[in-house]
Amino acid sequence: MKYSIELVPRSWETLNAEVEDVSQFSQINTLNIPDLLRFDVRSWDACDRLQDKFDEVIPHLRAIDFDLKNGFPLTDFFRHSRINSVLVVEGDPPQDISHRTYRNTSCELIRIIKKELPYMKVYAAIDQYRTSMRKELDYIHDKIDAGVDGFFTQPFFDLKFLDLYMDMLQGTEVFWGMSPIHSETSRSYWENKNDVVFPSDFEATKEWNIKFGRAMLKKVKAKNDNVYFMPIRANASEYLGKLLAED
Repeated sequence: MKYSIELVPRSWETLNAEVEDVSQFSQINTLNIPDLLRFDVRSWDACDRLQDKFDEVIPHLRAIDFDLKNGFPLTDFFRHSRINSVLVVEGDPPQDISHRTYRNTSCELIRIIKKELPYMKVYAAIDQYRTSMRKELDYIHDKIDAGVDGFFTQPFFDLKFLDLYMDMLQGTEVFWGMSPIHSETSRSYWENKNDVVFPSDFEATKEWNIKFGRAMLKKVKAKNDNVYFMPIRANASEYLGKLLAED
């Protein structure tokens, strides 16, 4: 079982401090770094520098950021690094309109990476809130046909909804997403930005999130699957300390 933590590369200084902070949790063996255009640190550079700290490092790659007409621009970089895994996401349009983007899909980037770097383990994203479950499952199978090896989901907040996806994705390598929500502002963000429907018993409190997280972690462990912690707007060491205290 793999325990992955997502850390945002706001700067080298803050990233190094957060890595040092989470290193106290022996269960955390995988690092995910999103590629966020508003920050200077690129995901692949961060993972290259930090790969000795974890069993596996996984940079996020935004498909729309790459000109794929002549292949994958980072092929040489990855050939000369020891990074063996990437997570392909399609990517949201940038707020800075001067940033050039391309009409690529995740599947197109997955195919090119698997062709040029056949040893690379390529993950893709599952957004269980983006559309209907039927359409999302179709998109998942499109990514499998493109050569993807596994998936990372958006965070779950409902165990019944989790059960549905676990049933549908049996036999597929999945990192099941978890993210604490500690304020009504954060809840509103997930509802309005990501179309999340929260269960009726949801509470934007640390207590509810820890209780739910432990129940979800128990389900994931029973399936011998993987977990993906996204402590967005939360203290990672405090969250993990309470969540993994009984692990």
